Amino acid sequence: MSAKAISEQTGKEFLYKHICTSAAVQNRFRYAHVTTETDWDRLVQDHPWLLSERLVVKPDQLIKRRGKLGLVGVGLDLQGVRDWLKPRLMRETTIGKAKGILKNFLIEPFVPHKQDEEFYVCIYAAREGDWVLFHHEGGVDVGDVDAKAQKLLVAVDDKLTEEMVTQQLLSHVPQSRKEVLANFIVGLFNLYEDLYFTYLEINPLVVTQDGVYVLDMAAKIDVTADFICKAKWGDVDFPPPFGREAYPEEAYIADLDAKSGASLKLTILNPRGRIWTMVAGGGASVVYSDTICDLGGVDELANYGEYSGAPSEQQTYDYAKTILSLMTREKHKEGKVLIIGGSIANFTNVAATFKGIVRAIRDFQAPLKEHEVSIFVRRGGPNYQEGLRVMGEVGKTTGIPIHVFGTETHMTAIVGMALGHRPIPNQPPADAHTANFLLNSNSSAATPASSRTASFSEPKAAADVTPAKKLKPGVPPALYPSCTLRTFSATGLTEPKASVGSSGVKATALFSRQSKALVWGMQTRAVQGMMDFDYVCSRDAPSVAAMVYPFTGDHKQKFYWGHKEILLPVYKNMADAVRKHPEVDVLISFASLRSAYDSAMETMQYPQIHTIAIIAEGIPEALTRRLIKKADEKGVTIIGPATVGGIKPGCFKIGNTGGMLDNILASKLYRPGSVAYVSRSGGMSNELNNIISRTTDGVYEGVAIGGDRYPGSTFMDHVLRYQDTPDVKMIVVLGEIGGAEEYKIGHGVAEGRITKPVVCWCIGTCATMFSSEVQFGHAGACANQASETAVAKNQALREGGVFVPKSFDELGDAIRSVYDDLVASGVIVPAKEVPPPTVPMDYSWARELGLIRKPASFMTSICDERGQELIYAGMPITEVFKEEMGLGGVLGLLWFQRRLPRYACQFIEMCLMVTADHGPAVSGAHNTIVCARAGKDLVSSLTSGLLTIGDRFGGALDAAAKQFSGAFDSGLLPMEFVNKMKKEGKLIMGIGHRVKSINNPDMRVQILKDFVKQHFPATQLLDYALEVEKITTSKKPNLILNVDGFIGVAFVDLLRTCGGFTRDEADEFVEIGALNGIFVLGRSMGFIGHYLDQKRLKQGLYRHPWDDISYVLPEHMTM
Repeated sequence: MSAKAISEQTGKEFLYKHICTSAAVQNRFRYAHVTTETDWDRLVQDHPWLLSERLVVKPDQLIKRRGKLGLVGVGLDLQGVRDWLKPRLMRETTIGKAKGILKNFLIEPFVPHKQDEEFYVCIYAAREGDWVLFHHEGGVDVGDVDAKAQKLLVAVDDKLTEEMVTQQLLSHVPQSRKEVLANFIVGLFNLYEDLYFTYLEINPLVVTQDGVYVLDMAAKIDVTADFICKAKWGDVDFPPPFGREAYPEEAYIADLDAKSGASLKLTILNPRGRIWTMVAGGGASVVYSDTICDLGGVDELANYGEYSGAPSEQQTYDYAKTILSLMTREKHKEGKVLIIGGSIANFTNVAATFKGIVRAIRDFQAPLKEHEVSIFVRRGGPNYQEGLRVMGEVGKTTGIPIHVFGTETHMTAIVGMALGHRPIPNQPPADAHTANFLLNSNSSAATPASSRTASFSEPKAAADVTPAKKLKPGVPPALYPSCTLRTFSATGLTEPKASVGSSGVKATALFSRQSKALVWGMQTRAVQGMMDFDYVCSRDAPSVAAMVYPFTGDHKQKFYWGHKEILLPVYKNMADAVRKHPEVDVLISFASLRSAYDSAMETMQYPQIHTIAIIAEGIPEALTRRLIKKADEKGVTIIGPATVGGIKPGCFKIGNTGGMLDNILASKLYRPGSVAYVSRSGGMSNELNNIISRTTDGVYEGVAIGGDRYPGSTFMDHVLRYQDTPDVKMIVVLGEIGGAEEYKIGHGVAEGRITKPVVCWCIGTCATMFSSEVQFGHAGACANQASETAVAKNQALREGGVFVPKSFDELGDAIRSVYDDLVASGVIVPAKEVPPPTVPMDYSWARELGLIRKPASFMTSICDERGQELIYAGMPITEVFKEEMGLGGVLGLLWFQRRLPRYACQFIEMCLMVTADHGPAVSGAHNTIVCARAGKDLVSSLTSGLLTIGDRFGGALDAAAKQFSGAFDSGLLPMEFVNKMKKEGKLIMGIGHRVKSINNPDMRVQILKDFVKQHFPATQLLDYALEVEKITTSKKPNLILNVDGFIGVAFVDLLRTCGGFTRDEADEFVEIGALNGIFVLGRSMGFIGHYLDQKRLKQGLYRHPWDDISYVLPEHMTM
C-alpha cells in the first residue's frame, strides 16, 4: 500500500520539527506517551511540565471523533490523568463495528481558549492536485466539513500563497487572525508536500494571542517515498487500525517484503478462523476474499494477504511457513481450510514458487493433519502444470487432502468447494501441457459463439444479470452506430487514429502492427517474450527496436526471431536511442521505483513517443501526479505505474503481459477478438484473457492500468478509446474498491456517450463486511468514504445501465450472455480461426519442463549454489555455521564429501597452521617476493610461488604417504624398507631437513605428534615411520621425519581409521593428490602474507647481487 496512517504523536513530531512558518507554534514537543509499561516517576522526570500544568489525555490509536466518544480527558492534573486512565487503559472498547483494546495514550498541556478561536484545516491529495479545506468553526461539533468548508485546489506543481489562502479560505475569519492563519496554512502545505503527506487534518487548530496550537491531528504519509524522506522521517512506526492487533508475524512478513523485489503482504483478521488464504496477486487476493465473504465465510476468514512479483522459493517458503504456523496453533471443531489460489501469472514461475510452499507443507505435515486441514489449490501461468503436479504429489505422500486445479477451473471455484457450496470433481479436466506451443494449435478450426467451453469446472446456468438496458436478439446493428460488422485475418485490422502533438490530443489507437518500442532496462526475458508474441502474430518485424540501459556502454544483445538469432542494439542513454530510431512511438519502462520518474520525464521530451508503460511499483504518488500532468500536456498516454502493461492481440504486447506462449495460444491472443477490457490488476488481466477467450471470440485489446491510487491513465480513458474503435463490440471493466473513476463509466452509459455494451464488476465487496479497515494489495484499493466502496459502485453502475453480475463468480456468465446477444443480433460475426506459426521453445525452458535432456558438460558432487542456500556436500551453509564445523569441517565436506570427526577437523586446521609459512628463504616464498617486487598483482605473485611446489619443495606429502604406506602394506620391516630404498638409489620422501635434526627437533612435528597420539584411534603408519626415523637418524642426525612426512603418514592413518572411508577410498584420496592440497592451501596463506608485506614495505624491483652468482664461463680458446 502507499498511504499509511501515522500516530498523532508521530504527525506532531514531523510538524514541530519541519514546519517553516513565522506563526508562533506553541507547545512544541510537549507531549508524553503512556502505555501500561509506563514508569510514571521517569515520565515526570522527562516531562516536568506534567506537574505544573493542566492536562489533556486521549488515546492515540487512529480513532476518529474521540471527543464525541468521550475518550478525551480535559483540564486534569497528573493525578486526575492517572485516575481517568484506570478504567480505560488496557480495557476492551467497541467503536463502531471495531472492538479493540485501548493501550496507547497521549498527554498534552491543556490550552484554555474560546470557541471562536477554534478552526478546522485539512489537506488531502487528489489526482489533479491537493485540496485545502478550511472552516472557521472547528472542534468536536464541526459536522460535515465537506459541505461546510471553504475549498481550494492547488494544482500539481503549483504553489500555495498567503494571498490565495486569504482570499479563498479565510473570508469568515476575523481580520486580526488572517495573517497568522494564512502564514501557518502555507507553512503547513509546504510541510505536507516536503514530507510526502497524503492526508493531514488538524481539528481544532487554535489561534490565540500567544500563537498557534495544534490540538488534534490525523495524518497519512506516502510510504513509497521512504527513499526520499528517510532522513526526515527517521524510523516510522505505523500503528494498525483500531480493532486489529499488530502481530509479530505481520511485522516479519513486512520485513521480508521490504528486503525483496517481490510483494509479500499479510494481515491477520481472525487468528481463530478456519479459512486461511495464500493467494498470488494483489487483485486476485481481493477476489478470493470477496468470494469467501459472499459465501458466508466472513466471520471465519482468518487472514488477508498476497504474494506476487516472482518471489523466490525461499521467500515463498518463509511466507508459507508463517501462515501454516499461525493456522496450526488452535484447533477448530470443523477443521480448517487453506486456499492457495491465484490468477494466471504473467511471468512468475509457478513451479518455483510452489516448491517453497511444498517445503513448508512437508515441514508442517504433522500439525496440518492434527488440525484436519484441507488444502485447495488453483493456479495458472508459466510452468504451472509442474507446480500443480508437485503440489498433488505432496498431498499423496503426506496424507494431507490437497485438491489441485488449473486454468480449466474458474478462479474462485475452489472457494465454493472449500466451503461446501460446490462438489469437488474427482478428476478435474486438464488443459494441454505448457509445451503445446511447439506445434500449431489448429485442432479447433472455428470459434462458435455458444459452444465454447465454460470457464467453470462444471456447467452452470446463465447468470441473473439485470441491466437497465438489455440487448435483444435481432436488434439491427444500426442501433449501435459505432459497431460495424467485420471479419478478421492476420493483417486486416482497422486502426483508428488521432493526431498527437503539443495540443495534448491523445491517440485512440495506442498500438498497431507497425508499433515500435524502446525497452528501458535489461529485461531480456520480457523482450524475448514480446518478440515471440510478434512472431506468432505474423508481424513483419519485431516490435522492439532497441533497449536503453544506462549502466553499460552501447552494445548489441542477442535474441531469437522465430528460429533465427538477431542482434538488438542497447544504448546507454535515451537521447541516442530516440535519435537513431525515429520510428519508435512506445516506451516500456522497467526502471526501478527510484529511477522510473526521471526516465519517464526524460522520454516525454521526445514528441515521437505517444505511449509510455511504467512497470515499477512503489513510485511516490506526488511524482506520479507530475508525470500525469506532463503527459496530459504532451498528449502522451501512460499505462501504469504498478502494472504488467497491456496487450493488443495480433499487434503488440507490453513486456510480460499475457504470460508465456502457451497462455497466448490458449487464450487466442495471437489474433484479435471483439471484446476490449480494462483492469487495474495485471494478474487479473490475464485471468480476463482466459475468461473472455472461453466465453467469446476473444480479446481485441486489454489494458491493466495499474494498482496505484493515481494510475497514469484511467478506466474512462480506455473505455472511451474502445467506444471510438469500430472493431470493439463490447467492453469489460474490472474495477475495484477505492476512488470514484467507475462512476464516470456509469454516467457515460446513462448519458449515451458510451453506446457499446459494458460488463463491469468492482472487486473489494468484502471490505464493508470487515470490522476494521484492511488495506488490500493495491495501493489504490482503499475506500476513504462510502461512495468509494465496491458495493456502492456496483450498485451505481447497475443503475446506470452497465451489465453487472452478482459476483465475480458470475462474471464469465455475464460476458457470455452479452456476447451471445451481440452474435444473435448480427453485431458480431465470429470469424474462422487462423492458426499461428510455430515458435520454438527456448532450450532452458524446455529443459526446466522436463521435455528434453542433454548430457552435462560438467559433473559436480561437492557443492550446489542453485537454490536459496549454498550447499556443501549436501549440507546447507547455515548448518555448517550452526554446527561450528570450522575450516577443517568445510574442507572435509568439499574435499572428502564427509562430515569428519571433530578431532579430524582440528588436525586439518593444525596442519594448515604449521604449513602456513617457513620464512622468506624457501623457493616458493622467494618467488612470491620477487614477483611482488616486480609490480605484479596478488594472484600472479601467489601463482609464481605455488608453481615451485613439487617433490623438492613442499610436495613430499603425497610421495611420503605413498612410500611409507606401500612399504608397510607389503610387510617390509623398517630396516628392509631403508635398505631397499638405498639399493634402488631413491630418497625416502618425508625424511630429512636442512636445519632441524634429532638434536634440534622441529617443534611443528612435535605439536602434531602429541595431538595425533592423544586423539587418533590408531597410528600404525606413523609408528612405522618413527621406526624408520630411528634408523635414518642413527646414520645422520638431520635425517628426521620432517613436517611433510609426518603430515603424509598421519593423514593416511586418519583416512584409514576415522571410520568414514573404506580402505580403497582412503588409498584413492592419497593417489589423486589430496594430501599435497593441505600444503598448497596452508602455504598459500604464507605466500599471500609475503606479498602483502612487500607491498606494505614498498620494496622495489629485486635484482640478484653479482657477488652471489658464480660466473663459470668457458675459457677463451685460440685457433
